[in-house]
Amino acid sequence: MTNLVPIGRALISVSEKSGVIEFSRALAAQGVELISTGGTAMTLRAAGLKVRDVSEVTGFPEMMDGRVKTLHPMVHGGLLALRDDDEHLVAMAAHGIEPIDLLVVNLYPFEATVAKGADYDTCIENIDIGGPAMIRAGAKNHRFVNVVTDPQDYAGILAEMKTHDGSTTLVFRQRLAQIAYARTAAYDAAVSTWMAGAIGETTPRRRAFAGTLAQPLRYGENPHQSAAFYVDGSNRPGVATAHQWQGKELSYNNINDTDAAFELVAEFAGMGPACAIIKHANPCGVATGATLAEAYARAFDCDRTSAFGGIVALNHPLDGPTAEKIAEIFTEVVIAPGADDAAKAVFASKKNLRLLTTKGLPDPASRGLGFRQVAGGFLVQDRDNGGVTLADLTVVTKRAPTDAELADLLFAWKVAKHVKSNAIIYVKDGATVGVGAGQMSRVDSTRIAARKSQDMAEVLGLAVPLTKGSVVASDAFFPFADGLLAAAEAGATAVIQPGGSMRDAEVIAAADAAGLAMVFTGMRHFRH
Repeated sequence: MTNLVPIGRALISVSEKSGVIEFSRALAAQGVELISTGGTAMTLRAAGLKVRDVSEVTGFPEMMDGRVKTLHPMVHGGLLALRDDDEHLVAMAAHGIEPIDLLVVNLYPFEATVAKGADYDTCIENIDIGGPAMIRAGAKNHRFVNVVTDPQDYAGILAEMKTHDGSTTLVFRQRLAQIAYARTAAYDAAVSTWMAGAIGETTPRRRAFAGTLAQPLRYGENPHQSAAFYVDGSNRPGVATAHQWQGKELSYNNINDTDAAFELVAEFAGMGPACAIIKHANPCGVATGATLAEAYARAFDCDRTSAFGGIVALNHPLDGPTAEKIAEIFTEVVIAPGADDAAKAVFASKKNLRLLTTKGLPDPASRGLGFRQVAGGFLVQDRDNGGVTLADLTVVTKRAPTDAELADLLFAWKVAKHVKSNAIIYVKDGATVGVGAGQMSRVDSTRIAARKSQDMAEVLGLAVPLTKGSVVASDAFFPFADGLLAAAEAGATAVIQPGGSMRDAEVIAAADAAGLAMVFTGMRHFRH
């Protein structure tokens, strides 16, 4: 059953006016009567369209700075009346209520106001009341009413009307209603989330998240899983805001890994050239260099095998020489704040390589929320925006680190924050030389990282492991001395770790016996 309903009258009230003149003109050309409010009515009249003011329909002027204009039975009766219910029709006739067949509303720009950093009172004034009320009313009565909340649906409704001689089908109206309810839900989620932050409520009784579809994905982590990518409107630089210059569309795993890579390399914002190479959300190489090309080469030399088919993130705009080096092996994605013409030309022949540019780096210290689903609920926490400086470090061994060791220790700590726990990172001269990630035992992570370093040394034709003379970072404390001793056996000379174990004294004593320098951060970086 198509349940065709003709559109004879439309109420249009929009804050985002792009496309509304052309849309309204097309409606008027099909004989649709236009009703509108305030600024929208002025815009349409200025374009030469005939428009009835809502105040004429309701018999009341807009009042209280526009806060009260559509909250009236003449409006809501026209939206909610069941056209096949005799009692409703009698009530409409008795009170002079005219049906509204099409509601076109987009809401006050609350999210944009918050994003601009507006003060509390300004944000409150940008909370729409009449709009959501009308949207919900019209969507509930979708058997008879079309509700459009997004300019991108203008073309769709015009096409539907053209196909059905000025009418729409029930299936079409159902789809519009679902979009409408999702919009009001997202709007309320934005308001409640902002208000919780504004009043310092860290654990609100109810928590809502919302996003806007960026793209359907071919599948999820595996081909049997469906998936889609949504953006939250925060405009945090990254995959969600990036421009893709070439290559096929990103997959679920591409997006996840690219995000991990870019968040890691952003730790080196404002510093010299840096590169992070990611595989399965873990770094297989991170390095700095005098140039981006050098930084990439040094990151690549940490684990060339794992780098194949990986994600490359850069903290400076990509240049031609760096692009040439990256293009020597198969790479899934390269993401950077920008890219010059020479770099784009190098990648142009690599049809399977995706190049993304973002015009900026995310701020590692900025606040934000992350969430993870569990059976029957979800966990919510602040983004890990913690970091340490030299002033935060406590030397706990007899030997203090040298200046060179301190620089590498702080570098290793930045990387440790982005490695799945249990995480062990060996660093030498501003480059990772061994990464152990995601093991159930910290000593296993220590040994795996050292073994991979030894294997890489053989590939490079070196007589000693890359970890010889390195420093090591542990994302959490060493519960026993065995992991620390394994790092010493691999050639590490200095250690950075949170401290806080019941056996700290034993671990410190083992470090002293091995001649290691060790500092405590007092901060842990678990990443599950």
